[in-house]
Amino acid sequence: MLVLSRGGQGGVTAARILASAIALEGRYAQAIPHFGAERRGAIVRSYLRVSEKSIRKHSSIKRADAVIVFSRKILDVVDISQYLRGDTVIVNSSTPIKVAKKTFYVDATNIALKLGLVIAGWPVVNTAMVGATAKALKLASLDSVLRALREYFSGNVLKMNEMAVKEAYNSVQEVK
Repeated sequence: MLVLSRGGQGGVTAARILASAIALEGRYAQAIPHFGAERRGAIVRSYLRVSEKSIRKHSSIKRADAVIVFSRKILDVVDISQYLRGDTVIVNSSTPIKVAKKTFYVDATNIALKLGLVIAGWPVVNTAMVGATAKALKLASLDSVLRALREYFSGNVLKMNEMAVKEAYNSVQEVK
């Protein structure tokens, strides 16, 4: 899978949380961040490999089975078809947008804003996108995702992120 986010949205952390949740269910997963000289707002790529067997390859993914897009505006500047081997895209969008054979959408921005998940004025949509992705792609149960969150957050921040995951998990929709 390929995660396309903007610096500050939490794409790298999202890939790690998903990998942890998948591992909790007994499968293998590997989150691979791609770092460059990105600043807040620049497009950031993260990769996620999932397998029933041990994963030996540790590198970027040229063509992904699914692409997770953290901002609908990314679609204006990135041709995701160049990265998509599969047929599934998950988009953070307040309205349905069909960009692949199977497209899912969730309003992760609104969820983050409503819960106060904001840093330096930017909504941090990563955990909402984790919840939506886990459900849409049937990667992990809600319980496993919530357990994985505890590896990354604690206290009130954990509670807010748990709420974001639950809301997105329950509200992600497939575009028909």
